[in-house]
Amino acid sequence: MFQKTFSTLLLTITLIFGFSENLLAQSHRIATFNIRWDNPGDEGNLWKDRLPHVVSLIQFHQISLFGTQETLVHQLKQINEGLGYLSIGVGRDDGKEKGEFSPIHYDPKQYQLEDSGTFWLSPTPDSPSKGWDAALNRICTWGRFKDKKGKKFYVFNVHYDHIGQQAREESSKLLVAKVKEINTKNLPVILMGDFNVTPENPAYATITSDPSWKDARLVSKIPAYGPKGTFNSFDWNKMPDGIIDHIFIQGKIQVIRHGILTDNYGKKYPSDHFPVLAEVVF
Repeated sequence: MFQKTFSTLLLTITLIFGFSENLLAQSHRIATFNIRWDNPGDEGNLWKDRLPHVVSLIQFHQISLFGTQETLVHQLKQINEGLGYLSIGVGRDDGKEKGEFSPIHYDPKQYQLEDSGTFWLSPTPDSPSKGWDAALNRICTWGRFKDKKGKKFYVFNVHYDHIGQQAREESSKLLVAKVKEINTKNLPVILMGDFNVTPENPAYATITSDPSWKDARLVSKIPAYGPKGTFNSFDWNKMPDGIIDHIFIQGKIQVIRHGILTDNYGKKYPSDHFPVLAEVVF
C-alpha cells in the first residue's frame, strides 16, 4: 500500500515539475509578412490606409519579432514607430536605403541584437547584384539575437525572385551555405520569408532535403491553422491557393503552433499576402 501511494506521489510530482518547466520556458511569437510595397496604383488598398491595420495586427497577435518583405524605407520607419520596435536591413538596390528591404523588426524590450548583415541572392552576394535569371535584385537580411533568458538564436529573412526559377533554386543553395558559414556556433536558426515557391518546387526541396531543416508548419505541436494559401492579391472573393510564405527552423526549436492569419477589416486585407505566424520555444 505504501509503495503504491509513494509511486503515485512520485508520478504526481514529476508531472507537476514537467508542467512547471513548460510554463517557465519562454515562447516567442515570430512571423513573416509581405506587406506589399507602397504602390500608388493600389486603388482601394493604399498603404496609408493599410498601415494602421498592419500595426494593429502585429500588436494583437503579440508578435515580438518578424520579417517583412517589399518594404520601402518609409514603410519600415512607420511600422517601427507604430510598434516601438527596431529593425535591421538595407535596401536591395544600393545596400543603403534605395529599393525594397527585407528587414527584421524586433521588440527591443524582448531581444538584444548581437550581430547582423545582408547578402544578395546572386553569385556576388557581398554587393548589390541580380542573380542568375532573376528579374530583380533579391536579398537576405540576418541577425543574431539574445532573449531575456540569455538564449541566442539567428533569424534570416528572405525574398526570392518571382520570375526566375533558376534564381530561386540557386538562392536556396546559397542560403543553406550562408547559414552554415554565419552560424559557426550551431545556434538555433529561424529562416523566414516570401520564397515565391510552393512546397512542390525544387527550391523548397533544396532546403528541406537537408534533415536539419524543418518546415515549422509541418512540425507544429498544434495542427497548422489557416487557409491553404498565403497570397490573396487583395481579392476578397478569391480562395488563396499555394503557400509561398514559409518559416523554417533548424536546431533545438519546438514549434508550439503555426498559423496563416487572415485578419481583415471591412472585407479588406492589410496586404496582398497573409502573414504567417509561428510560436516557438528554444
